[in-house]
Amino acid sequence: MKTIHVPAAEIPVRAEVDVLVVGAGPAGLMAAQAAALVPGTKVMLIENRGILGGNMTIGLPLLGFLGRKGNVVIKGLPGKFVERLQEKGLATHHRACPLHVSLTMIDPEGTKRLAFQIIKECGIELLMYVLATDVIMEGNTVKGVIIDSKKGREAILAKRVVDCTGDGDIAFRAGAPMNYGNENGIPQPATLMFSMRGVDSRKLRDAVADNPDLYDIDFIPNEFFRADDNCTMVGFRNQMKQAEKDGFKLPVARTIFMTGMAPDEWWVNMSRINGVDATDPEQYTEGEVRCAEQNQEVVRYLKKYIPGFENAYVDRTSPFMGIRETRRIDGEYVMTEQDIFNCAKFDDAIAVCAYPVDQHHPVGGDCTLEWCPDCYDIPYRTLVPRKIDGLLVAGRCLSMTHLALASARVMGPAMATGEAAGKAAALSIKEGVEPRNIDIKKLRQALLDEDVYLRD
Repeated sequence: MKTIHVPAAEIPVRAEVDVLVVGAGPAGLMAAQAAALVPGTKVMLIENRGILGGNMTIGLPLLGFLGRKGNVVIKGLPGKFVERLQEKGLATHHRACPLHVSLTMIDPEGTKRLAFQIIKECGIELLMYVLATDVIMEGNTVKGVIIDSKKGREAILAKRVVDCTGDGDIAFRAGAPMNYGNENGIPQPATLMFSMRGVDSRKLRDAVADNPDLYDIDFIPNEFFRADDNCTMVGFRNQMKQAEKDGFKLPVARTIFMTGMAPDEWWVNMSRINGVDATDPEQYTEGEVRCAEQNQEVVRYLKKYIPGFENAYVDRTSPFMGIRETRRIDGEYVMTEQDIFNCAKFDDAIAVCAYPVDQHHPVGGDCTLEWCPDCYDIPYRTLVPRKIDGLLVAGRCLSMTHLALASARVMGPAMATGEAAGKAAALSIKEGVEPRNIDIKKLRQALLDEDVYLRD
């Protein structure tokens, strides 16, 4: 590859803070808030987009808030966030679901507004439209990041940094050991969500409930869908087989769509780009273009083969692809799928999860789900990168195997790990220790004091 030489330059310091959170998605919002709630902690949150909320703004439901027994396992700050949305009519209740364990629909625009409100309430310094392009290191310790924007390169110094980029960008640039994708280095595929309005939801629900042999739904009794309640429908393999015989080119093996907040609104999750590396802008660009092309064919399919969609129209498309997987840190503990299936308990647990191992196959168009019998703990050590100090991660770049992440990657657990990382970052400053050496009992008690659910 051809290279050029860039001369050294003095970079102005924009800010000096206690805790810097990079990335304002589900994990980052909770991390910044949790850190700011520790008295005397100066917190800054930076984001490369002009919106807050990340995947909470692209039409996906919140998954993982309930356990297999119907109890709430994601509480604390994430629970309070959802409650505030519910008070405004901007989120549904947590509905138990035989397939996804639980579903909580949220309004993307209302989520953005609430996120801004919380940032202001907590006194968090917010900076958007900046990209963290490098790290400031002192030996093996992260001391801040370099950002780039229309203003040029600037530095933000921080006592602790929490990487909530989803891709482990800060950990990667700091030299932390990383993993990527499955055993062949292939990640779960990306999807570009879109919503359709004008759906005759009553016709759709009754057709599915009345004709289980015709409209085959994975795992869930068809009668489940008759009620006017939030749900996701996964299946319709008979219709897809017929569409393929009729010449349709569909990217997935199952039809997947879910309710929105409006009675006639359904969000569609059917585009699929296998093998795209979302850390490579060229591949990310190609993925967005191909998803948009696939979605046109998906719309034609839905209108022709799925009852209730005959007169539906595309209302909006998500502003960016939903990325299921890229980099993962190699942390102090690597959680495995066996930990999940064995309902593992850990002394350093900072969150509880019950979502299944939801594997959208890296190759091909199908997906599979495997459930643990109850719920499992996420240990604090999965947030701590090996060899690098001054840094924690949260969200879908945790220290887990490819299959384990297929469970913990969804937004409920991401928010919970964000809260734990933000709290740990702030407390480690107060205690004068590196995050890896924090008193885990004090951290767990601080989380319990915020009504986080932890098993005895």
